[in-house]
Amino acid sequence: MFGKISLEEAYERPNMEEKSMREARLYIAPNDRARYMRQIGDITNERLKLSDAHGIGYTIVSLTVPGIQGITDKAEAERVATETNDWVASEIKSHRDRLGAFACLSMHDPSQAATELRRCVKELGFHGALLCNFQHAGPDGETYLFYDQPEYDVFWQALTELDVPLYIHPSAPTGVVYEKLYEQRPSLIGPPLSFANDVSLHLLGLISNGVFDRFPKMKIIVGHQGEHIPFDFWRINHWFEDIKRPIAQEEGRTMAQKNIYHYFKENIWLTTSGHFSTATLKYVVNEIGADRMLFSVDYPYETIEAGCGWWDNDKNAIVEAVGGLDNYRAIGRDNAKKLLKLGDFHDSEAPVS
Repeated sequence: MFGKISLEEAYERPNMEEKSMREARLYIAPNDRARYMRQIGDITNERLKLSDAHGIGYTIVSLTVPGIQGITDKAEAERVATETNDWVASEIKSHRDRLGAFACLSMHDPSQAATELRRCVKELGFHGALLCNFQHAGPDGETYLFYDQPEYDVFWQALTELDVPLYIHPSAPTGVVYEKLYEQRPSLIGPPLSFANDVSLHLLGLISNGVFDRFPKMKIIVGHQGEHIPFDFWRINHWFEDIKRPIAQEEGRTMAQKNIYHYFKENIWLTTSGHFSTATLKYVVNEIGADRMLFSVDYPYETIEAGCGWWDNDKNAIVEAVGGLDNYRAIGRDNAKKLLKLGDFHDSEAPVS
């Protein structure tokens, strides 16, 4: 399929080779690290050549993990976020028919984050923002700022007014979380478990603490076919509806006003990033609908060859799984075009048959 749109595609800032190698040791097999190290720092060369070869028409790039959320000092985080957004805007400006960007943001101060988001969308033409889970803060980095608390409403108001999505992306466990949970289980760091645990906690926190009820037009994107949540929909919904909401009412505190399916069908989009399973896609589409799914790769942690190879080579099975060719095209391209309000881009009208 030509003209695919891919939304979870990482880059690193210049002169960060030592950090990139640390990330490579966590997430990349030893025999593949040279490829990763070459690709994570490239935005407009090999990335675009691979996109051409494998039918990706438009790519949204975003700062890799842990992003600005790993910077514990407020002033430094705000400075680096602004500098990074300006830098990536300059990198993609000659390729806007092929490349867009999500803003990186410091989330130490919700009002400042809202201001920077507005600047990135209105002045730089970005398509929204991507955050690497919660913001680390405090002198030892062990203060975790989650965005499901009322003080972040000023940020959610700005996001809603701009009518752009926020992508919630995971990052590796650190500090006491790493020491208590993962130090003796390093093989569970990342996609096997820790990523899903972190993003599920954050997304379900936004739902259960009523953020979507206060901002019913909010748009959230989550990768990896939902970070395990869709496979527990029934049980989560049963407990929210039959147990947790009555308890919250008894205690006089906020709880989600609607069932979990509502938010996933109205406010949340899922991508295929790093989860190239037709059977999984069929299940998720059956649960929440093809209009909530978006194609993505998770480059360069996964390869464009693998992600596009699955989408293109398993086309017939995917078409059947998602309910027809129209849904296949929608997931590969049209849903993202609508969500991001994209105009023409490379192969944006390529036929799919």
